[in-house]
Amino acid sequence: MSQTNFHAFTSSEEVIDRFASQVKGRTFVITGPGARSVGGYTALALAKAGPAHLVLVSRNPATVQPVLDEIKATAPNVKASFVRCDLSDQDSVRGAAARILEVAPAIDVLINNAGIVGDKEYTVDRRGNEMTLSANHVGHFLLTNLLAPALLSAAATAAAGEARVVNITSAGHRMSPFRFDDYNFSGGRTYHPLMAYGQSKTANILFSAGLTARLRARGVTSTAVHPGTILQTGIWDGLNVAPGEFEAALSDLLEEAVRLSGGGVTQDAVGMEAKTTSQGSSTMLVAALDPELPALSPAYLENCQISEPSEYALDPENAEKLWELSEQLVGQKFGY
Repeated sequence: MSQTNFHAFTSSEEVIDRFASQVKGRTFVITGPGARSVGGYTALALAKAGPAHLVLVSRNPATVQPVLDEIKATAPNVKASFVRCDLSDQDSVRGAAARILEVAPAIDVLINNAGIVGDKEYTVDRRGNEMTLSANHVGHFLLTNLLAPALLSAAATAAAGEARVVNITSAGHRMSPFRFDDYNFSGGRTYHPLMAYGQSKTANILFSAGLTARLRARGVTSTAVHPGTILQTGIWDGLNVAPGEFEAALSDLLEEAVRLSGGGVTQDAVGMEAKTTSQGSSTMLVAALDPELPALSPAYLENCQISEPSEYALDPENAEKLWELSEQLVGQKFGY
């Protein structure tokens, strides 16, 4: 890592100042960059350093428009595009990938940021896949592989390892390994929203490993990032709590996470001490920009530094099993 002095509360502005040369003239694609999200803040931070193109991908144009407006106001020379995509709908993902490739035939950095905590009640996507896994992993798996030609195009003309994929995971991955024997929760009979979330976040880490194994030789690597607990972000909307009751609901959620993990998750590990959106964005930006990171990838980052995830999230066999299952779930094989 280039900056061993970065820490939990390093701001995104500090990271951008350090790695501005890694932003200028490059193309970034970010999923889930809404005005209330860490992805949106990441887009705004990048815009200040003069990228060639920011492609913002979301299912809801209204949440992204304020981000586009601010980019136009503060960085009028930066090209910014919006592409609609519902990551839980594979047809939508395929259409979005085609549009992204039209506007960005070379992609330097793909940041897979969009995600949900998980519905209290068991729900599935149009193909019958549990919704949390669908939105948090399967959609990103499909999108990333469909965008691989653009990543490889950028890698062919960039310095070694500069093209990369950043998968946003969570310390909440410690709540559950990937449930290969029951990933769809027996049609809802074994469902628990935190286990669904934990499984999907483990999948994000394993996906980074599988992707790096396939594309490192061609100049593309991947890292997984836990940004921390950021109370301002809309990801917590699924708690469905009344105003003034959020902190108590979050505390209950984390206590349940500790119980489910059998001690693998602690409130400190999940990040009970909340970060600002800028502080949460900083680890994502380190993953996207640090020139020394590709040689260390696949890596798992917390608090702007490499950290250790659960052993099951590091297992190469699990990474291969997940890749094969993911290909089955999207109905397409990706050979590199």
